[in-house]
Amino acid sequence: MAKLIIENTDEQVKSDLRYLQLLSRSFPNIAAASTEIINLEAILNLPKGTEHFLTDVHGEYEAFRHVLKNASGTIKRKVNEIFGHTLRESEKKDLCTLIYYPEEKLELVKAHETDIEDWYNITLNQLIKVCQNVSSKYTRSKVHKAIPKEFSYTIQELMHESTVEPNKQAYINVIISTIISTQRADDFIIAMCNLIQRLTIDQLHIVGDIFDRGMGAHHIMDILCDYHNVDIQWGNHDILWIGAAAGNKACIANVIRIAMRYGTQSTLEDGYGINLLPLATYSMEHYANDDCSRFVPKVELSEINMSEKTLRLIAQMHKAITVIQLKLEAEIIMRHPEFGMDDRLILDKIDYSDGTCMIGGKAYKMADLNFPTVDPAEPFALTTDEKELVEQLAHSFRHSEKLRKHMKCLFKRGSMYQVCNSNLLFHASIPLNADGTFKEVEILGDRYKGRALLDKVDTLVRLAYYGNSTLDDYDFALDYIWYLWCGKDAPPFDKDKMATFERYFIEDREVAVETKGNYYTLRNEESVCDMILDEFGVTGTHRHIINGHVPVKTIKGESPVKANGKLLVIDGGFSKAYQPETGIAGYTLVYHSHGLQLVQHEPFESTWKAISEGKDIKSTTFIVEFNSQRMMVKDTDIGLVLREQITDLAKLLEAYRKGLIKER
Repeated sequence: MAKLIIENTDEQVKSDLRYLQLLSRSFPNIAAASTEIINLEAILNLPKGTEHFLTDVHGEYEAFRHVLKNASGTIKRKVNEIFGHTLRESEKKDLCTLIYYPEEKLELVKAHETDIEDWYNITLNQLIKVCQNVSSKYTRSKVHKAIPKEFSYTIQELMHESTVEPNKQAYINVIISTIISTQRADDFIIAMCNLIQRLTIDQLHIVGDIFDRGMGAHHIMDILCDYHNVDIQWGNHDILWIGAAAGNKACIANVIRIAMRYGTQSTLEDGYGINLLPLATYSMEHYANDDCSRFVPKVELSEINMSEKTLRLIAQMHKAITVIQLKLEAEIIMRHPEFGMDDRLILDKIDYSDGTCMIGGKAYKMADLNFPTVDPAEPFALTTDEKELVEQLAHSFRHSEKLRKHMKCLFKRGSMYQVCNSNLLFHASIPLNADGTFKEVEILGDRYKGRALLDKVDTLVRLAYYGNSTLDDYDFALDYIWYLWCGKDAPPFDKDKMATFERYFIEDREVAVETKGNYYTLRNEESVCDMILDEFGVTGTHRHIINGHVPVKTIKGESPVKANGKLLVIDGGFSKAYQPETGIAGYTLVYHSHGLQLVQHEPFESTWKAISEGKDIKSTTFIVEFNSQRMMVKDTDIGLVLREQITDLAKLLEAYRKGLIKER
């Protein structure tokens, strides 16, 4: 128990007098200040809330939503703990499905249940027990704030009364029977299930790459913008979308190209209202005689439900925007020789006479030589039609209301990195030299490394989006945001190149290999991880770096746990496009009061199967660290803040008692 009255000299108290007078507005007398100290001390001794870490979601909305609903298997585990052998496995499965998808499951139950009132009675009692369990680590005040207002009193009464006492059992039974008789059981069940979901995850961390590849990035952003407690560390795909929303034309072309590549243009058109008709019209005109076979979407045809005619149009649009992208990127590269990306100027290296392209001093056979809009004399120049098209697309991105809302959320809740409870979170890398020291990166004539580099990058990303041409360095920031997507010294990327041209136009796969920076090898060394953690001021007996970006190839025996447990890479293939090479469907990391658990997920079949057949995601849990003593709020970052508040309140008490501030 902390000492409540801090011994200070009168001079020390007087030096804080101005601040204490402000504090006294919230706590106007000894009783109010004392009560708050008691409350804060009690909170410090509650178990810490459960944190969930996800990364590289890549638009996989259904799988993402299900992992949030089942809290990476936590709800299923709690149901097993509570009901043990008192319920059959099928009954526990049905209860879990109800908690995950209450509205949909209720419809199925009512369609076949012969005694719905009895079912309501049993189910409400079960949900009360689950709710009591998941709320046990929180204050009543915090639980109260999470409960829907219309059921606040009733839910609190049910959660905080024990059925063990005979006098209370009758009281609870009457409440439940009245809920049923007033035909409020469905709404009450839905409210209870949502509350269980809400209380099971106290804090959500998204370690980058929400966008691209999957169909539902806009739906994921809708969830995150309304989520009760979430932080986001920007990945290179997120920064690409920020650049597109800011009006960077090379970023816009990349975003559209990736949508065409994975057949997810509905995210652009339906999700954000981006008008792709001008691109379709342009493509049909300029690529009418091109089969664009290398540009067919990389997705199962059954998933996108397209006719052959539509599929061919998508391939034509895909090729058209790819060529435009290469030209737009060349403009930035030539404007900024300091980016060191001249090797990405390739359109001028094509020899149309012998069908080869010179890359890295070697001639490679071209797989596609049809470039109807590329003038060999000026290969990087946009045609008049291309310029008009790019302006139309940029206007559509800049004026998307939904996109602006989601970008605002990315900035409000996001950053390049986060330090939370002895964990350092960043998406990809910290550029390193081969000897393991921090690599200096030049930006606008100054050199940055380590934490200072990520801070500078964060500032430039915000300037690119919120700034305008009247501000110093705005034009550079707008170009630099594209560099962050694919530059070799860009922390969210950190590879020698992004081999877009090679993947599409060169047959030899060797030339498309992207060599990772030193960080990706050196992060296996515990001493390097300790150096990085020290740089970011991360303290604690158990401290970790948490990354995504590079899929862990579990199928080949690769482990997500590196550097003797100091670093965790939790990109395990949430995106379906990566699952053939990872062998699984992603990792999530769960950090609760007992320790740190890594959860490995199998592919999610569908929401409908989860509801109708109770097919949960099959997950395997590995204990990364187990705390010998349960971790309390006082052991967390929030605990440090609460201790400071207690210290201030103790000073206020002393000021009241010495008459330095008058009670009100």
